[in-house]
Amino acid sequence: MADDALVERHVSGEQVFLGRLLDVRRDTVALPDDGRATREYIVHPGAVMVVPILDDGRLVMERQFRYPVGTVLLEFPAGKLDPGETVQTCAQRELAEETGYRAAEWARAGVLHNAPAYASEVIEIWFARGLTAGERSLDAGEFLDVLTMDAAALDDAAGRGEVTDAKTLVGLLWLQRWQAGQWPLAWTSPV
Repeated sequence: MADDALVERHVSGEQVFLGRLLDVRRDTVALPDDGRATREYIVHPGAVMVVPILDDGRLVMERQFRYPVGTVLLEFPAGKLDPGETVQTCAQRELAEETGYRAAEWARAGVLHNAPAYASEVIEIWFARGLTAGERSLDAGEFLDVLTMDAAALDDAAGRGEVTDAKTLVGLLWLQRWQAGQWPLAWTSPV
């Protein structure tokens, strides 16, 4: 089936809300059968997630309270792109700010559409290795714990339903596939 048979076309739209983080839109679209529908969605500047790997194979993880779901989640380091910032620069900045680690090597794995039914957010997945510990520089109002764990322990926690963050689950999958030699990574120096 051709994609054209599925594509919706923008007819009109409006901005419903603009906050510090969220830009909510409501559009009218033309459907493939020429009908009309309303689509409400969030415009997001994009984000990165980093899978940081220590020399001994352990992973650098975070525990952070996430207000919308009312619980502390176990996650890989991640953050939103700043205006004009490259994705790799954002990955390097977020890893350093949140964990204090800097990496000697970086590899872009791919992208994740976190919630494509209602958000334009694209999360780029990066891997970092050759880590050196340093000082964290958390944003104002940001509170998180940094911990390390091996991939098997993270996998076990995911299997018990203790890891529910989608980007972290995708990062774990990518890690496992890379370690099995199935999804290659091209490593480069920091920018």
